[in-house]
This record gives sequence, structure tokens and C-alpha cells, in this order.
Amino acid sequence: MDTKKLALAAMFISLSAVGGMIKIPLGVTSIALDAMPALVAVLFFSAPLAGVIAALGHIVSALIGGFPLGPLHVIVALEMWLVVWLFAKLHQQGRSVWKWPAFIIGNGVVAAIPFYFLLSPAFFYATVPGLLLAASINALGARLVMPFMAARFRERVK
Repeated sequence: MDTKKLALAAMFISLSAVGGMIKIPLGVTSIALDAMPALVAVLFFSAPLAGVIAALGHIVSALIGGFPLGPLHVIVALEMWLVVWLFAKLHQQGRSVWKWPAFIIGNGVVAAIPFYFLLSPAFFYATVPGLLLAASINALGARLVMPFMAARFRERVK
């Protein structure tokens, strides 16, 4: 990876950290808006690297929030990697309609399923509405920013 790509990846991870400071408070925990930069990063990076940006962004966000789930944040980071990887793959295949619901459902519902068994069904049911809201806000923000970023990127490539 060249220096420019590394710096751009660091910028997206930093933006995820800033998004992680914006919290949606819930009774059980808070949900951060740290995924939007990783979604936008699919314009510039491969699916695995966009996933790494999402995972590291989540870890930084969790660190800022005091790691409320403790070591379980490693599971969340892996889930973030997987969900953004899938989003990036769908984006690269031109499946623009499917990438958004895949991200929202993957991040808002599917990623919470392990916690149904690891913590409790009550935790799962308490967090899914907030996760869906956060995933939707992250997706909407990325959806609004991506056309602008893609246009600017095309201008620079010319």
C-alpha cells in the first residue's frame, strides 16, 4: 500500500472515531455513528480494507465510550468488518439497491444475534431498535455523501 492510500485509510479511521463521539443514547448502552466513513471508504478501497476501516473505527469508538461491552467489542469489530465487507462487495458488483438494506439489516439485526445468546434475549431486544436507527442514519449519511465524493474523485483522476 502506498503512502497516499495509507494516509487516506487513516483519515477514514479518524472520521470513524469522530463519528463514534456522536452517540444515540439507549437504556442499555449507546450506539455510535462510526460506520458512515467506512461505508464511504468503499469508493476508494477494496472490500477487505474497507472492512478493516470499519473494525478499527468501531474499536476507537468503543475506546472513547469506555468499552461498555468489554472484550465483546472484538466480536462487534469483526461483525463490522463483515458487514462493511459485504456492503463493499455489493457496491463493487454494481448492486447499489441491495447494498443499503444489506448494511442496515446486517448491522442493525444480524450483528446483534450473538448477544442474544452471549448476554440475554432482553439485551438483544433492547438494542436492535437503536442499532437499526444508527445503521439507517449511517447509511443515509453515506448515501448523501457518496455521490459528491465519487464526483470529486473522478475530477482528481482526470
